[in-house]
Amino acid sequence: MNPCNRWLTFAGRVLLSLIFIISGLGKVAAPDATIGYISSVGAPFPEVAYAIALVVELGLGLALLLGFKAKFAAAGIAIFTLAAALLFHTDFSNQIQLVMFMKNFTIIGGLLLIVAYGAGGFSLDNRK
Repeated sequence: MNPCNRWLTFAGRVLLSLIFIISGLGKVAAPDATIGYISSVGAPFPEVAYAIALVVELGLGLALLLGFKAKFAAAGIAIFTLAAALLFHTDFSNQIQLVMFMKNFTIIGGLLLIVAYGAGGFSLDNRK
């Protein structure tokens, strides 16, 4: 991999992972508010959903950032992001919800590139 591609794939991985890591940290800081929001949309077992969100956003988000088992991490985050889009952002009469739904699908697209091609440069998966 040439040096430019190493930096570009690293930057892409960092940018994709940050939204999940920051969101996970927000959930850690406000568990009751997060569980309340999950309950408000009628999701079953909001405490379990909260725990899953923490594992995905922090655990898999950090794995993606570091490029550790990046294909697995990206696949897990993509499935989680699809579920979040379908649970939380389907009121298409609300322009903000439509944009959030499309944002989630755009993120899924980036994650699928990692599933297909791997972590890229400066990753634990590709250390030498």
